[in-house]
Amino acid sequence: MKKLSREDLWSLEEYSERRIQFRSEVMAHKKNRQVALGDHARLYFEDQTTIRYQIQEMLRIEKIFEAAAIQEELDAYNPLIGDGSNWKATFMLEYTDPEERAIALGRLLGIEDKVWVQVGESAKVYAIADEDMDRQNDVKTSAVHFMRFELSATMVAGLKSGGQLQMGIDHANYPLPPVTVAPEVSLSLASDLDDVSIN
Repeated sequence: MKKLSREDLWSLEEYSERRIQFRSEVMAHKKNRQVALGDHARLYFEDQTTIRYQIQEMLRIEKIFEAAAIQEELDAYNPLIGDGSNWKATFMLEYTDPEERAIALGRLLGIEDKVWVQVGESAKVYAIADEDMDRQNDVKTSAVHFMRFELSATMVAGLKSGGQLQMGIDHANYPLPPVTVAPEVSLSLASDLDDVSIN
């Protein structure tokens, strides 16, 4: 997927005029970009549309209009867009009760390294988590992690030809059967990937 440039962004004035409609489009788009993993974990997959929205919102909130500052936002957010052979996602551990969340984050230490995706009968591919910074300590994990899933050419080809996509978590304190991803989500995620040829 192509990274975003300044030419892809609206000015503050134009975004103000387009924001309500664009936000509605992005919210509809995001529905097919997330996968619930049990009751308390969810993957939110990023792409050009979701990241463009985040950048436009940041520019709006911070009232950023200078070229150098806009470029800083692009440089910060562009790495969250997949490269055509991978998916990039935000992984959230979602507990509404603060006390329950604190206990869970202690019990789920290391969970970010146990999240996986699988296409058909291929081997599971585990997330490469938090490349920008370590988000856990010795006693608990974070409620938010950033992940990259590197897919083989065989997996990409399988997915694009209709292979079943599954995701899951292999953590002793978060028992979860494999989750079969809905067809509309699989289709959206497949569109992130470059076409490949298998020799």
